Amino acid sequence: MGSARQPQQPPQQEPSGNAGAGRRAAPRAGPSERLGRILRHRWFDERDAARALGPAALARLEQQVAGSERRHSGEIRLCVEAGLPMSYLWRGASARERAVALFGKLRVWDTERNNGVLIYLLLAERAIEIVADRGLARLVGQAHWDEVLAGMRAAFRAGRFEQGLGDAVQAVDAMLALHFPLAEGEANPNELPDAPDLR
Repeated sequence: MGSARQPQQPPQQEPSGNAGAGRRAAPRAGPSERLGRILRHRWFDERDAARALGPAALARLEQQVAGSERRHSGEIRLCVEAGLPMSYLWRGASARERAVALFGKLRVWDTERNNGVLIYLLLAERAIEIVADRGLARLVGQAHWDEVLAGMRAAFRAGRFEQGLGDAVQAVDAMLALHFPLAEGEANPNELPDAPDLR
């Protein structure tokens, strides 16, 4: 515990075994589709993220993450983004690409046991992505994450964002508690913030 470890570099490519919508490359969007997507994303901003999850909902999600992390050595990070940055929209990037980039930017990859998990919600597309670091990805198959995401999409389509994120935290918690349980008397040092990141 007292020894310092060398910082790792963030993954250069997508972490393996992660879940997300849009596994296949999306067909090239025509000019009108591209413009429509840009306008939809520009319509949303940080205030929309704050409205989708008010202060009480954010506090409950933060408590849920903190409670989960008392059961295992993993770290769960929630990120809710209103719309993709313009640079992503110009090149037609997916919600999955943004989730993987934020996995690095929010330092979810930099946990002691490589068992951090990012749960990412993109409001403009009501898209949900789960990005698990290699420690957990080695142990949990793709089929499981696909099933978890499929079960949550209905809640997001209906605008039940807190419920959908809460369900995602429960699903990730179950896998972390199974594969990375804490020993009796062991504490999980909080390596990442528990509060959702709003963008």
